Amino acid sequence: MTTITRLRPGLIATVTVLSALATACSKSAQTEVPLRAVRTLVLSETGGVVAREFAADIRARSESRMGFRVSGKVLKRSVDLGQRVRPGQVLAQLDPQDLSLNQEAGRAGLAAAEANAAQAEADLKRFGELRAQGFVSDAVLERYATSAKAAQASLRQARAQAGVQSNQASYATLTATASGVVTAVDAEPGQVVSAGVPVVTVALDGPRDAVFSVPEDMGPALRAQLGRTGGIQVRLWGRDEWTLATVREVAASTDTLTRTFLVKADVGPGGGELGQTAIARLNTSIHADGGLRIPLQALTERGGRSAVWVLDARSMTVQAQPVTTGAISGNVVLVTQGLKPGQEIVTAGTHVLTPGQKVKRYEGPVKLSAQAGENK
Repeated sequence: MTTITRLRPGLIATVTVLSALATACSKSAQTEVPLRAVRTLVLSETGGVVAREFAADIRARSESRMGFRVSGKVLKRSVDLGQRVRPGQVLAQLDPQDLSLNQEAGRAGLAAAEANAAQAEADLKRFGELRAQGFVSDAVLERYATSAKAAQASLRQARAQAGVQSNQASYATLTATASGVVTAVDAEPGQVVSAGVPVVTVALDGPRDAVFSVPEDMGPALRAQLGRTGGIQVRLWGRDEWTLATVREVAASTDTLTRTFLVKADVGPGGGELGQTAIARLNTSIHADGGLRIPLQALTERGGRSAVWVLDARSMTVQAQPVTTGAISGNVVLVTQGLKPGQEIVTAGTHVLTPGQKVKRYEGPVKLSAQAGENK
């Protein structure tokens, strides 16, 4: 038998009111817009800067492309890619058979020249004695004196030739001149190579450079940083801290294909592993002829037009400001119309903003190395 419990009308009304209140509260909580934290940048005629970043890689200050000083067939290669080498270590060796034969020929030629010189000296001495006794004429003595001089000249030539051939025999062994790491191997055993052709490339131990390319418009800015300690900052891949670097070299002309300048910045002997990826950052002025430079990530799209979120510092709300853009260089875009100095724009967090939304400025942790670079 089933028992049916009937609720009193007053209790039903109370439950209905509580349910309506709970629904209203949940809707109110869902409609609340969170207070977003955004990064901002104040546009200024002077003193304003924007960071421009470029992909770089760590290279050795000096790389030696080592090859044999004579031609020949590679007999063996004693090192592999990535192997560390020390001064005097054998890197590769040529087949020494032909070089040894040349060395023997040089020695034989030297012996023959020594014998001829000795015979010419003896003849000159003998005919000198005969001339003193009046048995030969002056013409005969002069002829033997000339022969002795020629024999001495041939002897000097033979000695020099023997020395060259002896040196060439020693050139069959390629040795390291300094400590470093093998970064390239260009020859294998059995290959015939010409004199001077690179066989092994060794990155020498010592200072390291961050090497990167910049667009044409950045050439003057980088040249202004030449020799200045901390002119740029470098961050190695996988690390958070920025380290100060010194611009050491800027190419005199652009690359014919990429139209970019090659830049080398000194990061010191402990500036990372060879070939490691890095980011090079340079702070440049916001103001430019014909507009203002802003980070590319500050741009957004509103109604089919490019726009920038402008922050009102009094109300801490944002509004979309349509802008006209110009040339884009790396991660920086030139705004020709729509912005003016003194405005504060949002550079990070633009994709979650709505017109009139209240925001707050993001205050993240500041690395000591980065702070030192910004204050410098």
